Amino acid sequence: MSKLETYDSIKSSGIQWVGDIPSHWHVHTLYQLVSQVKNKNSDLREKNLLSLSYGKIKRKDINSSDGLLPASFDGYNIIEDGDIVLRLTDLQNDHTSLRVGLSNERGIITSAYTTLRPIDKSTSKYLYYLLYAFDLKKGFYGMGAGVRQGLNYDTVKELRVILPSSEQESKEITRYLDEKVSKVNLLIESAKRCIEDYRNWRDSLISKALTKGINKYGKVKESGIDHIGLIPISWKVARIKYLANIEPTCDKSHLVNSDIVSFAPMECIRTDCRISRVSSLAHCGSHSCFMDGDIALAKVTPCFENKNVCIMENLENGFAFGSTELINLRAINIRPRFLLYWLQTEKFIEDGKANMSGVAGLKRVPPSYVKNAYMTLPPNEEQDEIIQYLDKQCKIINSLSQNKQELIDDLESYKRSLIYEVVTGKRKVV
Repeated sequence: MSKLETYDSIKSSGIQWVGDIPSHWHVHTLYQLVSQVKNKNSDLREKNLLSLSYGKIKRKDINSSDGLLPASFDGYNIIEDGDIVLRLTDLQNDHTSLRVGLSNERGIITSAYTTLRPIDKSTSKYLYYLLYAFDLKKGFYGMGAGVRQGLNYDTVKELRVILPSSEQESKEITRYLDEKVSKVNLLIESAKRCIEDYRNWRDSLISKALTKGINKYGKVKESGIDHIGLIPISWKVARIKYLANIEPTCDKSHLVNSDIVSFAPMECIRTDCRISRVSSLAHCGSHSCFMDGDIALAKVTPCFENKNVCIMENLENGFAFGSTELINLRAINIRPRFLLYWLQTEKFIEDGKANMSGVAGLKRVPPSYVKNAYMTLPPNEEQDEIIQYLDKQCKIINSLSQNKQELIDDLESYKRSLIYEVVTGKRKVV
């Protein structure tokens, strides 16, 4: 690894998150370098709809049927190539989003965002990277005010920022970052594609094992269910309601309010569930109740689509409480892990999405769909063989996915460090 090259002479910037900077760089207040863009899209004269997502400004279809009427875009802001867009709303609730984007074209974007236009366009890319680094440091959080902790231009414009002394130096810095960040992003996208391939591989294995079995040469018969098709001759099909109790009761009569029980928030509901949060019974209120061995299935979007499902195991005092957005299934005539795998099959998820009700973003799968969904029912010994096979294969696939995810995390961390070091002058690249 090459040695980090630094500047010979440095000075204090007086800005806490920046620290020392090259001695020939300058400190400014943001309003000295940018102006706010307020260019209302009157009469819909511009129809290139843009949005800020994951730190990137992307095109959207203005005619998509997502509930917005064309008239809704009349008050949008017209922005230009080189403008910097900041999403500074709802700071207290969303601590993960990237809030800074750079526009590469003319278009319209919601006026709820703050748009900055560099006075000297040659500084646009550098200022974007600088504000992006500030965002990665979570600098905007804690600056907001009000119930939803939003910022506006009057507050943001007072930010103290730094700038290289020459246009050429700032261009060289951005050229360097463009090249390096682009290469890192390509590696990240490649790793994400691998994870998607692994996910498809896993889904295919599960679907095939649960409908065709793992004996390649056994006799088959028609299942009578179109999406299941042929099944091994010794298998049956049945509705889930005959194989598991849906929303069963939990007998808590032997517990007292001070007893410790497990509490499972939605983020714990994964196939590799590791429930560690505990609470006293008195604090669980009207949450859904589960017992050891019960299966928790998320019914609300997007959790259902993301296959948030797990078996509740190793619970404190044998009980767990969780979100009311969970459906409880208690296996009675089927192996719990076989049912767990079935609840992850693509067809079950696809049909469940088609049966959802509610408004966009808050749609739910009704328990009636789960009850009446058909699934295969092999003999118990075959269920055990399939479970053992899938446990082994899925462990291998999950390990491969985890390795790629760790690579992505490392690359993202490297990218964040690189941008910060370069735009604040900790790393010399010119």
